[in-house]
Amino acid sequence: MKKAVWITFDLGVNGDYEGMYAWLDTHGAKECGDSVAFLEYEAKRNFISELKADLKRSVSTKKKNRVYVIYKSDEGKLKGVFLFGGRKKSPWTGYGAPEEMGSSDEL
Repeated sequence: MKKAVWITFDLGVNGDYEGMYAWLDTHGAKECGDSVAFLEYEAKRNFISELKADLKRSVSTKKKNRVYVIYKSDEGKLKGVFLFGGRKKSPWTGYGAPEEMGSSDEL
């Protein structure tokens, strides 16, 4: 099965960008902004497991590296999952307009 995917990656200052770029180039990825790429990936059975294993063979990852993939599931829904790493606090937290303070202290 071939799926269209967007991959985002945060490999930190000393990350294996050469390995990631080689993998992306090999798969015909298109640049979509800083550390974002679009490509079609073919898997035989388990799309996410095969994609993760393929990346792991080409890119040396460290504990704090993050790679996130967005794709359409077999049910037709858009899904996103971290292949490496996980979610962290958003850098934009606290920039939004605060909610108006009500006159009630009830929650």
